Amino acid sequence: MTLYYSPTSPYARKVMVVAHEAGIASTLEIVTGSGTPLDNGQAPVAHNPLGKVPTLARDDGPAIYDSRVICAYLDRLAQSSLYPDGARYWDALTLEATADGILDAALAMVYESRLRPENIRFAPFVEGQWLKIARSLDMLEARWISYLAGPICIGQIATACALSYLDLRHSARNWREGHAELAAWHQNFAQRDSMRATVPPT
Repeated sequence: MTLYYSPTSPYARKVMVVAHEAGIASTLEIVTGSGTPLDNGQAPVAHNPLGKVPTLARDDGPAIYDSRVICAYLDRLAQSSLYPDGARYWDALTLEATADGILDAALAMVYESRLRPENIRFAPFVEGQWLKIARSLDMLEARWISYLAGPICIGQIATACALSYLDLRHSARNWREGHAELAAWHQNFAQRDSMRATVPPT
């Protein structure tokens, strides 16, 4: 299998953390490439018409994407246990959706500053995206700490990758302020071998 990947993509990092946790990272051929909405660059458009990473090209079928689909596929392929049974399954998916929503908002903020000319940047849009993130952080702190402390699952992996991306691209916002328990959990989770093996370049 070939994984089209960008070392700074938090979505791609999530896939690689899953691959490491499932014990199949060594089976993936990694091809680096990415693009933006304004320039496909090295994006894998031949495999993914959306031009996004991560994209997983398979020998036994069409390429699959996005990160949520790839993570579920790798977990099933490895017969791993990153998707829990029972009611906890739906909690894990909801937590993953929250984390991915944080990433969507954080990436929109990056695009606004990097892709849009300065004279037409819209500060209220940026602050609106951060408000989504702030509400999500508050909910994680208030509602999800006990879940995050449980057995490892896709929800925890997605959350850790999202928080790490905030450190990478929005450190000045200091997401840890007011979220002491979440910050402590993230600091501990970031020490896992899978997280340490996938730290993005700064």
